[in-house]
Amino acid sequence: MNSGSTYDPPADPARGTAASPAAAPAAVRGGTPPRTDRRVALVTGASSGIGAATARRFAAGGWHLLLSGRDRRRLEETAAGTSAVLLPADLAAPDGARLLAEAALRETGRVDVLVAGAGIGWAGPFLTMPHTDIDRVLFLDLTATLHLVREVLPAMVAAGRGRVVLVGSVAGSVGVREEAVYSAAKAGLAAFAEALRQELRGTGVGVTLVVPGPVETGFFARRGRPYHRSHPRPTSPGRVAAAVWDAVARSRDDAYVPGWLTLPGRVRALTPTLYRRLLNRFG
Repeated sequence: MNSGSTYDPPADPARGTAASPAAAPAAVRGGTPPRTDRRVALVTGASSGIGAATARRFAAGGWHLLLSGRDRRRLEETAAGTSAVLLPADLAAPDGARLLAEAALRETGRVDVLVAGAGIGWAGPFLTMPHTDIDRVLFLDLTATLHLVREVLPAMVAAGRGRVVLVGSVAGSVGVREEAVYSAAKAGLAAFAEALRQELRGTGVGVTLVVPGPVETGFFARRGRPYHRSHPRPTSPGRVAAAVWDAVARSRDDAYVPGWLTLPGRVRALTPTLYRRLLNRFG
């Protein structure tokens, strides 16, 4: 079971290459950031899947959008019909998170909501997983997100308002066979959300963890294995985007999509033996 979080692969050479993370934003090359009365959302992984759907939902709500991903053409498709600013970036690069945060703050002077939707998966037995893929999944799904939050958070705290939205996965709650590293990364993200939430008490900045089940995106094809389970059935990216929107509007700490995904964690806490029996059969 995967969240469907999106981290776009390098652009197809026939369609052009991905932009350098050091690229300046589309509308601003320096100077004083333009003022905007609209709230500002920075969305990563915005070129497809959950990130793209979330960007469209916030655009419909009147927010000013800063959209990031590796594929500029897909970002342009997401931004079509909006005033969104494109900030192509490679979060896999050592300075990718810092350069993206600097570009975002240079563009508008503030970020009211960060939706960290970029991520990647890998499916298969852990014994056969290449070391390079272990590093890549952990870095993109966990480390890069932490670095981006670290870069954006000081401006939120200084402003006394803001919200960090982390896109997790049910895999981080239950642990899914043949997705051991992905599960570990998403579990780490959940623990990070809880710890950071406690640290930010009284600052005006909140942290939301969104926990989807399988989502109908290109995530499964990119990870190398389609989704074959008959249950749970994949949900739509739009449904996850609606949950993100609602969580931000209501300042919610957690959002499970669908809501019954809270049950595995409860069963695990109350009856670990039964939980593992169920996981061995259905997990």
